Amino acid sequence: MRVYVPLTLSGLAEAHRAGELGTGPLVAYAVTPALREWYLSDDVEELEYAALNRAALASLRLLAADPGATRRRVVVAADVPDGAAAAGPDRGLDPAAPGEVRVAGPLPLAKAAAVHVDSADAEADVSAAAEALTAADGGDDDAQFVVDGAEDHELLWYATQELPNLV
Repeated sequence: MRVYVPLTLSGLAEAHRAGELGTGPLVAYAVTPALREWYLSDDVEELEYAALNRAALASLRLLAADPGATRRRVVVAADVPDGAAAAGPDRGLDPAAPGEVRVAGPLPLAKAAAVHVDSADAEADVSAAAEALTAADGGDDDAQFVVDGAEDHELLWYATQELPNLV
């Protein structure tokens, strides 16, 4: 199963040093029945892209909680055995969490298939989105527009061999 783990650049650097994304349980995103219902598509590539975007939003939340972090969203795509990731019993059908899963146990960085990171030109929009996130969550339409502006930036794809250059 392919999972998308949200991080920050400092979290990615720590994962690179430690050789693992964490010891678990980790929050990640994947193609789940709830994501299929939410996205309304049967195309697996579209569904995986939707899971990646959900992880990018979770990365934005990590940035909002860490004002000192470099303002770039980071998502690591990793392959885990079927059954290693499952929707939390309290979040599986939560409409605010389509695609959210928990990965049990350690997740070695060697299981990473790719890393997705914002380019430097996205930093201003990502920074503004991180600052507007709380207001957007509260229903502020103008703040939601700012948050959506970060989604206008496609995450760049990096091979795992490029990780040392990213961190």
